[in-house]
Amino acid sequence: MTLTIAAALAAARRAGVDRLDAMLLLGHRLGRDRSWLIAHDDSVLDADAAADYEEQIRRRAGGEPLAYLVGEKEFHGLRLEVDARVLVPRPDTEVLVDWALELLSEGATAAAPRVVDLGTGSGAIALAIKKRAPEACVVATDVSAGSLSVARRNALQLGLAVEFVEGRWWQPLAGREFDLALSNPPYIRLGDPHLVALAHEPQGALEAGPSGLDDLRAIIAGASPRLSAGAWLLLEHGHDQGPDVQALLERYGFDRVATRADLAGHPRCTGGRRPSQ
Repeated sequence: MTLTIAAALAAARRAGVDRLDAMLLLGHRLGRDRSWLIAHDDSVLDADAAADYEEQIRRRAGGEPLAYLVGEKEFHGLRLEVDARVLVPRPDTEVLVDWALELLSEGATAAAPRVVDLGTGSGAIALAIKKRAPEACVVATDVSAGSLSVARRNALQLGLAVEFVEGRWWQPLAGREFDLALSNPPYIRLGDPHLVALAHEPQGALEAGPSGLDDLRAIIAGASPRLSAGAWLLLEHGHDQGPDVQALLERYGFDRVATRADLAGHPRCTGGRRPSQ
């Protein structure tokens, strides 16, 4: 039985896959853009392409992220390789990067700032910072060797010099000091119903204890010895965790504590500065 592009897209829709996702998957498999697919919807897929596409539609219908199926995701203008070892970078995390770049451009940190991304995953945050602020010396940590493998490959492909270190949060950074620290740590509560939709992504990069604050608390508690005077710590968190993160930062001596909203207007990133005195 022959399968045309139009028939393949219709079958994907019947399987419950969004038309845009279906077109992106088919376009990726054929090396064609959406315009070409629309203009050539009567073209017949060869047997291998049809079989591959049907398998990808089955996986997408089962909830597997589109980024894993195509093997890449755009973040802050960078095309990053991703797979099931790392979280899929989200647009909301760009708010964290933008805040950091604002501080760097304003000279709120050193002239040749030392920046650390804690829990880098695919390297998205660290690489976006290095791309936009090439004068920065950027270090990125992750407890997962698999994640670091993906991040290093992304750095190599993008030609960006970032140092990657294996270890949990501040642990591998003893004796080092930074002018700016960022992190998008796990912050979802154990048992949160949102985890069902995220089942294909690494759960260790999502869950953070009964309150969702375990890792945020650990990062804030261990920050001061690793930050220079006047350094900033910026953290992504859940939409309802802003007040808790603000309170933690203030408890550990940070000043100028503030929260910024994500693209949907939800409180998403909170940061504070280690006092100069």
